[in-house]
Amino acid sequence: MKVLSFLLQKEFRQIFRDKTILAMMFVVPTVQLIILPLAANFEVKNINVSFVDHDRSTYSQQLINKIGASGYFRVIASTLSYNEALTLVEKNETDLILEIPSGFERNLLREGSQQVNITVDAINGTKATIGGGYLTAVIADFNSSLDFNSTLQPVLSSQDFSQIDIAYSDWFNPQKEYKFYMVPGILVLLLTMIGGFITALNIVKEKEIGTIEQINVTPIKKWEFILGKLIPFWIVGMIVFTVGLTVMYIVYGIFPKGSFATLYLFASVYLVALLGFGLLISTFSNSQLQAMFVAFFFMMIFMLMSGFFTSIDSMPEWARQISNLTPVTHFISVVRPIVLKGSGIADTYIELIYLIGFAILLNGLAILNYRKTS
Repeated sequence: MKVLSFLLQKEFRQIFRDKTILAMMFVVPTVQLIILPLAANFEVKNINVSFVDHDRSTYSQQLINKIGASGYFRVIASTLSYNEALTLVEKNETDLILEIPSGFERNLLREGSQQVNITVDAINGTKATIGGGYLTAVIADFNSSLDFNSTLQPVLSSQDFSQIDIAYSDWFNPQKEYKFYMVPGILVLLLTMIGGFITALNIVKEKEIGTIEQINVTPIKKWEFILGKLIPFWIVGMIVFTVGLTVMYIVYGIFPKGSFATLYLFASVYLVALLGFGLLISTFSNSQLQAMFVAFFFMMIFMLMSGFFTSIDSMPEWARQISNLTPVTHFISVVRPIVLKGSGIADTYIELIYLIGFAILLNGLAILNYRKTS
C-alpha cells in the first residue's frame, strides 16, 4: 500500500502541475455543459414555408395566417406560380410549399371539401417528416374550425354514435422542455470524453518522457501501477460529475428526482469502466498521437451509438448489438430515468450489472496488457 501511496502522490502532482489539463478537466466541461444544451436542440422549428395562393380568397388568407401564427413556420414568400416557389426550394431558401388551388373557398362552401398541394424538401428526412406533419396538423385544425363543417353534419341523437373522449397528461417533463432530455445526456458525453481521452494519453506520456522505464525497474506490481493511474482520474471524474450536476441545477433548474446515492453509484462504476478503457488504449499505444486517434475512433462510436442522438430501438438489429457492447449506452440509459423519473436500483439493476462487467473486463485487460519490462 505504501507503493500505491507514492504512485498516487506522483499522479496528483502531475495533474496539478499541468494547468492546461486542469482547465480541460474542469473549465471546459462546465462551459460546454452551459452552451451545448442551448444549441443541441433536435426540436424542428422555424420551418421555411412558401405559399402559392391561386384563390386569393378570405379562407385562403385565413389559412395562411393560421400557419404563420402557429410558431413553427416562417413565411418566406407568396409566389404567383408553383415554379417560382420550386426555385426557392432549389436555392435552399424554403422547406415547404403550400399550393392553394383556385376555387378553394367556393368548393369548401359548396361541396365541403377541397384538396391542397404540399411539396416538401426531403433532403433532411427528419425535418421533412416533422415539418410536413406540423403543416398537415395546422390545416386539419383550420378545417375543423370552419363554421360550415357543423352545418353540413347530419343531426344525430346521442344513441346513434359513440364518442371517445381522450384525456392525456405529460409525465416527468410536463413543459415538454427538450433541454430536460438533452442535459443529462450531454453531461454523460462530456464525462466520457474527458475521462477517456486523458487516461488514454496517460501511460503513453510516461513512455515518451522516459519515466516508464524507471517505474518498470521498481518492484511495483502491474495492478498497483494501473490502480495508481486510475484512482486520481476517478476522483477528478467524480468532481467533474458533481460540478455538472450543480450546473444542471443552477443554469437549467433540473434537480434529480431520483436518489443521489443511486446516481453516484452508477457514475462511480461507469468511471471505473471508462478509465479502464482509456488505460487499455494507453497500454497498446506507442505515442500520444496514436493514442489520441484510437481514442477518438472509439469515442465517435460511443457517442453515435449510445442512444444520445438517435433512439436505439430505431437502429438495425446489428447496430443494437454493437450499442449494447458500449458502457456509454448503459450509463445514458439510466441517467435520464434517475434524473427525470426518479428511478431506483430496482428499476436499473440490469444496467448496473453491465457496467460492473465492463469495469472488471476493461481494467483486467489493461492490467494484463501492461508489459512491465526492464
